[in-house]
Amino acid sequence: MGQTVGMQSTVRQRRLAREIRNLRDTAGWTTTEAARRLSWSKSRLNRLETGGGKVTEQDVIEICDVYDVPEHVRTALVQLARDGARRGWWSSYRDVFTGSYIGLEDEASVIKEWGVQLVPGLLQTEDYAREIISAGLGDGDAEQVHRRVMARMARKTLLGRPNPPRLHVLLDEAVLHRPIGGPEVMREQLRALCVAMRRPNITLQVLPFAAGVHAGLDGTFILLEYADPVDDIAYVSGTAGDVYIENPDHVARYKAFFGHISDAALTPDASEAMIAAAVKE
Repeated sequence: MGQTVGMQSTVRQRRLAREIRNLRDTAGWTTTEAARRLSWSKSRLNRLETGGGKVTEQDVIEICDVYDVPEHVRTALVQLARDGARRGWWSSYRDVFTGSYIGLEDEASVIKEWGVQLVPGLLQTEDYAREIISAGLGDGDAEQVHRRVMARMARKTLLGRPNPPRLHVLLDEAVLHRPIGGPEVMREQLRALCVAMRRPNITLQVLPFAAGVHAGLDGTFILLEYADPVDDIAYVSGTAGDVYIENPDHVARYKAFFGHISDAALTPDASEAMIAAAVKE
């Protein structure tokens, strides 16, 4: 159902892997035959076609030569390889962002998140984030905590850049009442949610306790949607590791789950009123 995407995977690199796999299919060659013609090992070609390794510009040139790819297709694939190799802002925080998620999030046009336990990272205040990160690190030193908090604050700039992605967050009502960092930290965080909800690219709904049994009981998940729906991903993070769900049918199930939870949740206006009431508490 899911797989672990390569450590430095981006949407462009995943798309490139899919394109070179399609080129081989069009040529009518097996992986073994294509690898022989490329003078590569079969495992190397498999890694590149499945997104398990980064496809370089030189890889693309060799593939296009062997597959006799038209010049306009070659040019487009070489550019895709160049774009995929660019370093993102998060490369400055390699010690913090060790997986693929940040790169994939950065390219999404729509981000949908179902939050069961906590306010999502993209909407966290600095003090709220510090409490969570400190708890997660346990005996981590103050400098490590500070660096992770700064990385999370840098990540939030995604929502304020030109042509930002649309963010749709569904929060369980429990998130509003779970005391993280004490009353003042919570008041600040809840007020920040009310402010965020007024931004045109952010939608926030609260799922009230009164909703009872609902489609999100299995836990939190994130949907990343792109200009081309074939690139859409569902992401589930847990103590056992991160899972990236790429199969279109399985992604569609998560989209349906999100829709059902959204239908059961309060409207954005009613949600803001509930959050405002929680501030007063």
